[in-house]
Amino acid sequence: KRTFDLIVSIIGYIIFIFLYLIYGPKIKKDGGKIFFHHIRIGKDLKPFKMYKFRSMHVDAEKKLDEIFLKDEQLKEKFYQNFKLKNDPRITQIGKFLRKTSLDEFPQFINVIKGEMSFIGPRPVVQKEVDMYYGKENSKKIFMIKPGITGMWQANGRSDIEDYNERIKLDLYYIRNWSLWLDIVITIKTLRNVLIKKGAY
Repeated sequence: KRTFDLIVSIIGYIIFIFLYLIYGPKIKKDGGKIFFHHIRIGKDLKPFKMYKFRSMHVDAEKKLDEIFLKDEQLKEKFYQNFKLKNDPRITQIGKFLRKTSLDEFPQFINVIKGEMSFIGPRPVVQKEVDMYYGKENSKKIFMIKPGITGMWQANGRSDIEDYNERIKLDLYYIRNWSLWLDIVITIKTLRNVLIKKGAY
């Protein structure tokens, strides 16, 4: 699995360098940084910094608090999925990067560092673990490294809003892992990226 990760990551890292040169200046136009890092839960439930191209305005957290104050229902909706459709915090270039999944390419740095795999469970935040996963599922799922892609991304991405379904997909992957399954997930993910299925 690590060999597969490194082979894919070398290719991904080369693409990432080109994306940095092309889109880096556009991301920086609002005065913010090119990269955004977020604390996610990794192998053995240990937190790590996951990298992405920044797709939101620099004051995104403040804007989220303002949105929640104005609309309690939207707050509930956010915590169902930890995402908002038509999120006003996203920049113009950020919309494009998210829709095409190009914002994920800096995560190849995490794979090379050994913090993530190319394929694995969803890299979630601590609040998601606390709210939805439970102690037993958390232990089982985070026995392995989270992935840039995985069963969830290959089978619908953000269209799958039921956390129980997401957890079932991650558990299925852990129970049935094989190199062939990783290849199938890679092909399905590429298909979903090309048709922009479940991306926002």
